[in-house]
Amino acid sequence: MIKRRTVLKGAVGTAATSVFLGDPAARAAQASHGGRIDREALVARHAIERTSSDPELPLQVGNGNLAFGADITGLQTFLPFATMAQWGWHEDALPEGKKVEDYKGTPWDTHGRQVSYWTDQAGQPELYDWLRGNPHKINLARIGLSLRTAAGREATEADLTDRHQRLDLWTGTLHSRFTFDGAPVTVETTCHPTLDAIAVRVDSPLVQAGRLTVYVDFPYATAKGQGKFSAPFVGIWDRPDAHVTELSVQGPSRARITHRMDATTYHTALTWNREGGELRRGDGGVHRYTLTGTRGPHLELTCLFTPEDARAVAPPPSAVAKVSSAWWPAFWRSGGAVDLSGSADPRWEDLERRIVRSQYSLAVNESGQYPPQESGLVNNGWYGKFHLEMVVWHSAHLALWNRWPLLERSLDVYRDLLPSSLERARQQGFRGARWPKMTGPEGRESPGLQNGLLLWQQPHPIFFAELDYRAHPNRATLHKWRDIVFATADFLASFAFLDPASGRYIVGPPAIPANENSDPLVTKNPIVETSYWRFGLRVAGIWRRRLGLAPEKEWQDVLARLAPLPVQGGEYVLYEGVENMWTEHATDHPDPIAPYAMLPGDGVDVPTMRATAQQVYRSWPVDDLYAWDFPLLAMNAARLGDPGRAVDFLLHPKFGFTEQGLPASGRSGVPSPYFPSAGGLLYAVALMCAGWDGGADRHAPGFPAEGWRVRWEGLSRAI
Repeated sequence: MIKRRTVLKGAVGTAATSVFLGDPAARAAQASHGGRIDREALVARHAIERTSSDPELPLQVGNGNLAFGADITGLQTFLPFATMAQWGWHEDALPEGKKVEDYKGTPWDTHGRQVSYWTDQAGQPELYDWLRGNPHKINLARIGLSLRTAAGREATEADLTDRHQRLDLWTGTLHSRFTFDGAPVTVETTCHPTLDAIAVRVDSPLVQAGRLTVYVDFPYATAKGQGKFSAPFVGIWDRPDAHVTELSVQGPSRARITHRMDATTYHTALTWNREGGELRRGDGGVHRYTLTGTRGPHLELTCLFTPEDARAVAPPPSAVAKVSSAWWPAFWRSGGAVDLSGSADPRWEDLERRIVRSQYSLAVNESGQYPPQESGLVNNGWYGKFHLEMVVWHSAHLALWNRWPLLERSLDVYRDLLPSSLERARQQGFRGARWPKMTGPEGRESPGLQNGLLLWQQPHPIFFAELDYRAHPNRATLHKWRDIVFATADFLASFAFLDPASGRYIVGPPAIPANENSDPLVTKNPIVETSYWRFGLRVAGIWRRRLGLAPEKEWQDVLARLAPLPVQGGEYVLYEGVENMWTEHATDHPDPIAPYAMLPGDGVDVPTMRATAQQVYRSWPVDDLYAWDFPLLAMNAARLGDPGRAVDFLLHPKFGFTEQGLPASGRSGVPSPYFPSAGGLLYAVALMCAGWDGGADRHAPGFPAEGWRVRWEGLSRAI
């Protein structure tokens, strides 16, 4: 099962800067605050260096649509890290005799109506498991070195000495060097910015001696027997009979390998240096192909992965390295930049490092044709499916950092999923479009209690539409989003239930809030969703005025009579009527402060929110937070006028980043990396630098005036 759109928006050739600076919002956002920033110096001081592999996390090169994870050799020699593409999907066979349409979900009482939600096994455990695990992402191939001692023994990482690896963020180039059996080896690894191609250059006398070769190996893919947190590796390597690879030699230095797994087929075009050797398949029906070179000390190889074009030719490795070294500087010179090097606070370097490395890792993993899953293209957490629940945390930072060409690549998903979302709402008896939580490119919702009853992803398209209009305030933007905004608002209004006893519109039950730790049958007017409902209906009404349309009376009525945000004892709480809020429900995401963080505070009373924040600081166990909760808390503190605390949250010891610059998940059983926290960090930093609607009118209002010298440029104000 291969899914790919025909065009990647923002694709570039040699004129790399046109991708970014050709966008009006990017051009308008180049003003500096605090002096022009030397961007190359800023990025260069945070290059990543290491001397050994991490057994669970790689260093990566990639282009947002394809990412390649490497061990200390610059390839996947000792650890089978993934080569993953946004378009690479596979499905296991359905349980015998079953069809997708057989799954009916479970009826839930919804204000006197029985509504079927995909929440549990419903007596169909095999089909339930299949729907959760399919489709799933695949590992396209493993590319590694085969190193043999003079005695013929295969090397281990412990055999390598003088190991040093450096990821040059400015050019997107991974440089690796080591000594093996007394001989030096250097490896350069790059990724083409617009083609799904990985290029490798190896230099060593071991090449000519025949003791160093490069291999390309293809695994099988399956979700059977794997959980949704499958990590760190992707693929099944011991089932060669379950899939097929076919080699077609196309010339003295070109070949194609076609890989078939059930209904999934894709192609790998290979190009290597002419003085290189020969591409051979391993014995015994395995799917490993080895490139040897005996005519010199250099071995170069490009692997171009494509789901459709069997005639595609891989560019030479030197061309891939050249265009990468043009694209990445253009990326870094585009949009936003933040320089903290003049700060007296000694923590400036750690925060700046997190900001720079997060931009790189998110561009590599999360700027492709579909929204990302929580672990990006590193591993197969959540089966590789993306969560429309978390998409604002992954991607909305690109709007404030004015990198719209990258963001727009994936925003088409709302247009693609609109028909199925309209149908989902219709089947449940609502108007408008109900967006799924966990899904793949086919738009089918994955069953599960949270998946079926979670709500806070519903207004997200309106949030993105408003960010887009603020950057591009024209009729084209209005018409691009019109149907999506209106269908979303129709659902928000339709889902709200008019309580005849109080005359108020209420949200839920059944409902699971963003916090996910409450009984869906009693969760009424959860605080995040109630505020977000207000935002969505308010902004949708503004869009009607911008389009010259009359107000939508139902939206207006629901907005005017929507229940207030739930308050107990002068503090906001998780949902209306919750008992023992601060002793039993102070766990997981701190929802009571969330409406005044990334969200702008629709329905919020600021003094009540300030009291709530103080209660959260006293009561919420830090060890129970997800990593993205720290940017959430930082944005809330900034809006409340507490910039010192905002910075403290972004540097909190529990808000961790790995040696590779990747955000740690912070939760037991949830694989790292956990990219919503990196996206949240960048959104929070932009808000703290450029400000927000109604915020303090001063330079960098989210940073303390003492101890911090914040220079920034190219950022936009938050909503």
